[in-house]
Amino acid sequence: MALMFHSGLSKDLSLILNDSDDFNVIIQVGENRNAKEFKAHSVILRARSPYFRSAFSSEWITIKNNMIIFNKPNISPTVFEMILKYIYTGELNLINKPGEDILGLLVASDELLLEELFNYSQNCLSYLIKEKQSWFQQNFVHVLNTISKLANCEKLQEYCIESICMDLQSFITLKGFSKLDRDILYYLLERDDLQVEETVIWDYLIKWGIEQADLDNNRANWDNEDYEALKKTLIRLIPLIRFIEFNPSEFFDKVYPYKPIFPKHIYDDVVSSFNKGGTLSTNIPYLSLRKIKIKSKIIKPGLANIINNWINKKSAKFVRIIKDDPLYNLQKFDLIYRGSRDGISNDSFKEKCKGQVASLVLIKIKNSEKIFGGYSSIGFNTISNDLLNFSYNDKFLFYYSTDNFIFSFENSEDTSNMKMSRVINYSKAVLDYDHSGFNFGRGSLFMKDQKLYVNNCYENYENNLQIYDWFNIEEIETFIVT
Repeated sequence: MALMFHSGLSKDLSLILNDSDDFNVIIQVGENRNAKEFKAHSVILRARSPYFRSAFSSEWITIKNNMIIFNKPNISPTVFEMILKYIYTGELNLINKPGEDILGLLVASDELLLEELFNYSQNCLSYLIKEKQSWFQQNFVHVLNTISKLANCEKLQEYCIESICMDLQSFITLKGFSKLDRDILYYLLERDDLQVEETVIWDYLIKWGIEQADLDNNRANWDNEDYEALKKTLIRLIPLIRFIEFNPSEFFDKVYPYKPIFPKHIYDDVVSSFNKGGTLSTNIPYLSLRKIKIKSKIIKPGLANIINNWINKKSAKFVRIIKDDPLYNLQKFDLIYRGSRDGISNDSFKEKCKGQVASLVLIKIKNSEKIFGGYSSIGFNTISNDLLNFSYNDKFLFYYSTDNFIFSFENSEDTSNMKMSRVINYSKAVLDYDHSGFNFGRGSLFMKDQKLYVNNCYENYENNLQIYDWFNIEEIETFIVT
């Protein structure tokens, strides 16, 4: 029978760390007034850290009075004390530790090749950022600048970037935005899923550039050298602005004053496009439309583009080539109902989502990545009698629409396995019924409190979903579509 005595071992090693007199390493950490010496044992450091194993084997270590003297001025005493505790005991509790110390621990554990500690620190940081802990809210730019330099920090980097893209307005208005690293800003501006107006992005790019170039905020005081400094600062970033999203008035009001900082070919191409038709053409290769803006917890903006195409009766992969295409409506999605906020029930849905208005409903399935949804050009309940096609005892109310459709995605970013079914029996596009929140085609897709049913047995919609089942609802959202 095998016995495990890890707790006793951890306790004994902790005593060695705190009270031993046979140490042979002195590690000097921190700088100036925030400096401290720690005593340790090379055999333990070698065994626990590949970094120390390599460092103690090299010829450049300093030995004085038979002691290995090691300097790490870039690690604070508080952080290094946590590292030593982890190395000696395998134990560490970061609950209630300041965010600054956890961030410092992440950086130090990456440098010292302590993979287990690095992953633990990264998970703690992710949790605190998600919980909107005040220190991270106030120092988000500093955190992002720091973790962007850590190659192994992909998980936290991805979470931070995704949260920024969903609420760029809040991020760019942060006090420390002007200190954002240029490469991070470049990466953000490259993305197609920024959820904010392009004119706002331009305004804050100019503010960032002015701060970076250390210029007077009053442009009236600038000379040619100041414009040249701003041009040099923004030369790589300007082509990433989607000027196709500007109307002529916005362009000449916000962009024209900064004409001296523009690469000439870009400015001339943009102005030429306006002069030709009043809107910009994506024939200019460095200009492209960003994705539809939608404040959803269920889908990413890329899927909103697909839904927008379906609403316009285009293929899922259709790409609009000009902003104001007379044959294509760029829909606006305004959130009016969210189950986690307003309650998931027939009554709460009907209360929030009533009236004859074009509406989109999205449903995230519990314990699955699967997403269902539907678009109704006439809404879901309390619809005008002009569209009433059939009623039974004033309880089964069927309404007419030629534009409705239902759909499914495998996950929040799925663009390969999506399925969509359009209404084929226009007279029964929507059923308003007391015992369902919404009901497409009498059962093709309907909500019954916290359950979603998919069953096209009456064939009022195309049968492309090919599902006959029910699911528990994890989240549900409704948007007015205009």
